[in-house]
Amino acid sequence: MKISILYEDNHLLVVEKPMNVPVQEDNSGDPDLLSILKEDIKIRYKKPGNVYLGLVHRLDRPVGGALVFAKTSKAASRLSDMLRRNVIERKYLAVVHGTPDQEKGQLVHYLLKDKRRNKVSVVSSDHPKGKKAVLDYEVLDTKEGLSLLSVKLHTGRPHQIRVQLSHIGHPIFGDQKYGQHLTKPGQQIALWSYSLELEHPVRKEPLRTISTPPKRKPWDMWEFV
Repeated sequence: MKISILYEDNHLLVVEKPMNVPVQEDNSGDPDLLSILKEDIKIRYKKPGNVYLGLVHRLDRPVGGALVFAKTSKAASRLSDMLRRNVIERKYLAVVHGTPDQEKGQLVHYLLKDKRRNKVSVVSSDHPKGKKAVLDYEVLDTKEGLSLLSVKLHTGRPHQIRVQLSHIGHPIFGDQKYGQHLTKPGQQIALWSYSLELEHPVRKEPLRTISTPPKRKPWDMWEFV
């Protein structure tokens, strides 16, 4: 499997995660991105023994786009701290059914994950196990009953964008889990990790990587630079 590299140096590896590939090994036994990248580094740099590659954040299996890995433990520690402090700007593109009432806004919900069903639901703010989830969205365009949204994450809860947008009545196109009533079998979810912007954890220089969605339905309704 050929993985597109968006940026690489001695400390970081930013790649374009393919759709429907798990980030790390799961019960499916399917090839996972972390293992594929470790093997690639081992071959490209002729490294003996095990290759270190730190996983600092994730994307849901069906979702594609930009994902950063750490090639050193120092970079992994600093990236994890940056994520905790919310200083890595993560922007996504999403195609949703309908159009939100407000052109731009912030969504704040409390989410609860059912690990057995691998499904997340919105709960009240006083739920003892609810975790706060915050995102900003902006409607970029609307066509044929679908809207293209830019989404900026402030927290990184499981399935967060999918659950929050579905909860306000605008599930993501092709979301088999949180938009079943509007999704046809076999449709691919239209959620894409578009941009990662951060200060390099070692060099302290600004770094921005862009990954554009594939030219397939419904992304082909729009032009991406």
